[in-house]
Amino acid sequence: MTGGGAGAKLPLAMILAGDIGGTRTILALFDEDGRRPAILETYRNQEHASFHEVVGAFVRRHRPRLELACLGVAGPVRGNRSEITNLPWVLDGAGLAAELGIEQAWLLNDLEALAHGISVLQPEELSVLQAGAADTPGPCAVIAAGTGLGQAGLTWDGKAHRPFATQGGHVGFAPQDELELELARFLLAERERLSWECVVSGPGLVNLYRFFRDSGREQEPAWLAEALRNGDPAPLVAQFARDGRSALCASAMALFVKLYGAAAGDLALAMLATGGVYIGGGIAAKNLDPLRQGGFMEAFLAKGRMRSLLETIPVRVILNDRAGLLGAAHYARRLASRRHSAC
Repeated sequence: MTGGGAGAKLPLAMILAGDIGGTRTILALFDEDGRRPAILETYRNQEHASFHEVVGAFVRRHRPRLELACLGVAGPVRGNRSEITNLPWVLDGAGLAAELGIEQAWLLNDLEALAHGISVLQPEELSVLQAGAADTPGPCAVIAAGTGLGQAGLTWDGKAHRPFATQGGHVGFAPQDELELELARFLLAERERLSWECVVSGPGLVNLYRFFRDSGREQEPAWLAEALRNGDPAPLVAQFARDGRSALCASAMALFVKLYGAAAGDLALAMLATGGVYIGGGIAAKNLDPLRQGGFMEAFLAKGRMRSLLETIPVRVILNDRAGLLGAAHYARRLASRRHSAC
């Protein structure tokens, strides 16, 4: 667990917001303003048997007086209930509300929560990869690679954007050249189906590394094999690529960036995202230079006769790693204000 703030003086009524991914859970307390968290804690999921264990520890530590809760979860949400895609946890909004003694607890897909957070980000919390056409209204798309690959959309109703969830990261991967065809054959030898998440995610980056190593295209030195055995492979592959220490890692990262751009371009077409495409997740924010070096946008735009359309679409990287958390708090605050105004 990381974070702090135990013993801090808290407002009387607070919103509990959460961002529950495949690797970590972030919980935070927001006041009615909801702009920035008053308290924030990060938990490693592998150290806890269930989310109830995590939230119980958080509540005992801070003893907040809660009004509402909203959690972004890395999985599909149906009937305010979710099974986390890359984690054996089941969350139920009604049960959580009862456990916390509050009226309402909402569950959102984590990318939908991230989409809600875009509206409260400051300009300096976004990095522009493509300016696109200025002030073009229309739908937006969000894509974020982490433990998995999440995608969401924002419809445009003429006045405001309305976020919605998808499971687009599980759409089938479509190779576009001989190298990608060989990659697909390599991965299909060990699984029944190949989705975009298999190649554009933290585990996906490791898959690309294994492909270059096992196909004999690049050599794995002993020091590198040792480092990956003793650490978290995906961040290390990205780090050694950035540092220029490993040609093998650099090849894996270059292909990863290209595939990420291709997936983002496909999503832009599927959503007709003339309002913009937003790239979220820690991998993008921590690897801005590789994304800016050209491979990402070249693959984003390489859609044949649709290239001219894609050139008009703004593409931005979300730099604030708490954007999903802000979005969950914003969603709860907005619904609470509607409920109060209706009384």
